Amino acid sequence: MRPTDLRYLSAYLVPACVAVGLVWRGPWAWLTPLFVFGLVPLLELAWPPRNVVSNEPATAGAAHHPFFDWLLYLCVPLHVGLLVWYLVVLTQVPLTGAETTGLVLSMGICGGSLGINVAHELGHRSRGYEQRLAQVLLGSALYLHFFIEHNRGHHRHVATPLDPATSRFNEPFWQFLPRALGGEFRSAWHLEAERLRRLEVPAWSGQNQLLRFMAVQLGAVAIVTLVFGWIGLLAWAGAALFQLVNYVEHYGLLRQRTAGGGYERVQPQHSWNSEHAVGRILLYELTRHSDHHYLASRPYHTLRHQPASPQMPTGYPGMMLLAAVPPLWFKVMNRRVPAVQ
Repeated sequence: MRPTDLRYLSAYLVPACVAVGLVWRGPWAWLTPLFVFGLVPLLELAWPPRNVVSNEPATAGAAHHPFFDWLLYLCVPLHVGLLVWYLVVLTQVPLTGAETTGLVLSMGICGGSLGINVAHELGHRSRGYEQRLAQVLLGSALYLHFFIEHNRGHHRHVATPLDPATSRFNEPFWQFLPRALGGEFRSAWHLEAERLRRLEVPAWSGQNQLLRFMAVQLGAVAIVTLVFGWIGLLAWAGAALFQLVNYVEHYGLLRQRTAGGGYERVQPQHSWNSEHAVGRILLYELTRHSDHHYLASRPYHTLRHQPASPQMPTGYPGMMLLAAVPPLWFKVMNRRVPAVQ
């Protein structure tokens, strides 16, 4: 490990901003969205990537280096603790509408970067305890079906019409969101039903992982409702709806059909990348998405730049902000899509 690798500690700035908002409230309730979708995009526009070296890992760390692993592990108690604190504040402290909105957005951003994003990284690993940690984080976002659908569905069908998490050319984010949420759940059910069919086990059985996940989440919903009431449940659900990153990762990219009727192998050109440094660090190298799809088992700190991948004009945070305004998104991105099919 090199001293420069300590830069990954800056990813904790996101939960730190959420904590500041929960303590001081008022205008500080908006610190997280202003930091992630205000300051970070400005920094990435001011300092675009230069002299990017292909096939060079992000760090010199070994594939299973304790420092890079513990950066992820610590996100679990940190995120769960922030979520409980957030529910306490939202239900027990008098807040203005502006404060409530700012805190819901802040927790949603943290759930996307610290929760789902870290769970995505841990869920690709083979060690059982890392997968359990991934499930805890996904459960905190009411998104446990992602554990099934992402590894077994998305990575197989990415950049095809079969993948609900691939946004289509000219599809607005607000149209993509309900389609992706429903499609991912249906895909997870079909994947589990097919797995159990091969084992000659009924889909409606205790061996169905999706049914177990849903039981756990229903139990969590019941506990949150009993402890924090309906307001707490709505606050939790509001913070859990965070799909902007899914929208930008593969927008408009499609794999070619093969002579046999299937699709070509996933290539670097089937994911949008960004080498902008700040977003890379805050999202644990998620923006090197092509290399992740090339070898999903490769840990985040060893991902490489793929020169054949299409590059976004700025980092993922700025592009997610742009995606929320479809006319601006189309104006910037449609001419950059390599091929429209």
